[in-house]
Amino acid sequence: QVQLVESGGGLVQVGGSLKLSCAASGCTFSRHAMGWFRQAPGKEREFVASINWSGDKTYYIESVKGRFTNSRDNAKNTGSLQMDSLKPEDTAVYYCAADDYAARLRIGVCDYWGQGTQVTVSS
Repeated sequence: QVQLVESGGGLVQVGGSLKLSCAASGCTFSRHAMGWFRQAPGKEREFVASINWSGDKTYYIESVKGRFTNSRDNAKNTGSLQMDSLKPEDTAVYYCAADDYAARLRIGVCDYWGQGTQVTVSS
């Protein structure tokens, strides 16, 4: 059974940083693209960032480019999302996701999802 477990969320002030981690088990993590989605209160879940299986291709939504960095360590079966210069509009529940295909993942069609971790940016 595949499990993705996020950690690292919390409360941070505007301009601060957080690093989210995603630990995978029950699968060959290196075979999957992985990424991050978020859902703010009253809004639909949106794609944030993704990274391909080998780690050499990343994608970001425009609003987080230059502030967020998606990386992975296949040897440790983990992915991470470094979030810098956080803004109040980054407040959301963040979800880790994985799929065989990066293109499919970016549109939210993912085989595997984590349970989510709350990120709150206070002003």
